[in-house]
Amino acid sequence: MQEYSRELARFCAGISIAGIPPEVIDKTKLCILDCIANIYGSWKLEAVRNVAGYIRSQGEEGPATIIGEQIQTSVRSAAFINGTAAEAIEAQDGLRFGGNHPGTAVIPAAFALAEQKGRNGVALIEAVIAGYEAANRPASAMHPYHTLSGFLPTGTCGAFGAAAAAAKLSGFDVEKTLNAISNAGYLLPLSMAEQLMGGHTVKIVQGGQAAVAGITAAGLAGAGITGHPRVFEGSELKGGFTQITSRGEPVFDRLTEKLGEHYTIMDIYFKPYTACRHTHGAIQAALKLRNGQGIAAGDIDAVNVFTYGIALIAVGKGVKAGDSFVSAQFSIPYTVAAALVSGEVGPLQLRRESMEDPTILDLAGRVTVTMDEELNGRYPEVTASRVEVVLKNGTKLVEQTDIPAGDPRDPMGWDEISEKVRRFAGTRDTGRIEKAIDMIRDLEHVGFVPELMDIL
Repeated sequence: MQEYSRELARFCAGISIAGIPPEVIDKTKLCILDCIANIYGSWKLEAVRNVAGYIRSQGEEGPATIIGEQIQTSVRSAAFINGTAAEAIEAQDGLRFGGNHPGTAVIPAAFALAEQKGRNGVALIEAVIAGYEAANRPASAMHPYHTLSGFLPTGTCGAFGAAAAAAKLSGFDVEKTLNAISNAGYLLPLSMAEQLMGGHTVKIVQGGQAAVAGITAAGLAGAGITGHPRVFEGSELKGGFTQITSRGEPVFDRLTEKLGEHYTIMDIYFKPYTACRHTHGAIQAALKLRNGQGIAAGDIDAVNVFTYGIALIAVGKGVKAGDSFVSAQFSIPYTVAAALVSGEVGPLQLRRESMEDPTILDLAGRVTVTMDEELNGRYPEVTASRVEVVLKNGTKLVEQTDIPAGDPRDPMGWDEISEKVRRFAGTRDTGRIEKAIDMIRDLEHVGFVPELMDIL
């Protein structure tokens, strides 16, 4: 029987920047820069400040930086807070074929350990690439059945990724890397999808919890603690991670398919808007109609959104006054209404004053979401949505998005991600922001990661 877990661990342990194609290195640096943008943006949310306040109240001190706050704390606390912030604003990167957001666990874990260990930029890049492979491949092997079985792969599979990144930064050989990944299978968060679907704000900590679980798993491996060597595929007892967390049959070959030939980080999309990816096609179409047709909210009688089946299930519901920002992030009616009223869907649209704006809520109540058989048939190859805006004078305006911006087929590059950093950074020192962008763009030549962390 093929040893998928060991093959993946062997690949992660052997990753060296000398053998990595330039486009993969460039994409990795973009993922890191995008993660920083999202952490900055999340500090505008009261829930993130509350999480950070609680963790800091525990009084831990250490060598790792809370990004955006310039406060030093322990490795675990920094990873938890930075991972929470990377997730909370819901503008994180993601894998369409895995339904996961690897950067929220992998990059905070890699940042914290690279800073503690005084590693250079090359080591950080290698760790992030290893982490994305270890997070994305099990997520892809189970997609979409893992999510449909009640789990969020950002948290569950993110812990595997964080463990692989931590193992890489710790200089582990194949055996220790395998134990780190396997230990993560015992420590990872459940990440209940029910919490997300209910709009509960504990959802935002899944990236941070996965980062901490991965760091702990690798630390235990370094201390000689062992895990099952077939953590993903399991033994004859059928107790492997992919078997016990999915009601569908996992595709084991995706765990190792084209290892070294194709890097899954190249499949990662970026988000221009602070909402679930399934809302983006509709948001983009709504903004194009608003900006292209000069529509004012007062002119609109109704909005009809047609989309694919999973989008209807995940983000088709509306919101009401008093709902959480998590509910808003996972609502096509709210995000489309916010786009038509405000002309953007960013951190400000998730603040309480926006979510209680009667103009947005009134329009959101006149947005209907319907599954379109033709669009559903094209999923997951494309994640298309069509928006029809019906004006009070009877005019009907229609716009369709087949591939939302940020997809590898319509990519966001350095200009777009750098602008996202500046926009989400708010009033932070522009000199430090520009220096951070420059350092990450030249990350393979950064000799000491703590120097980068010092300006973030």
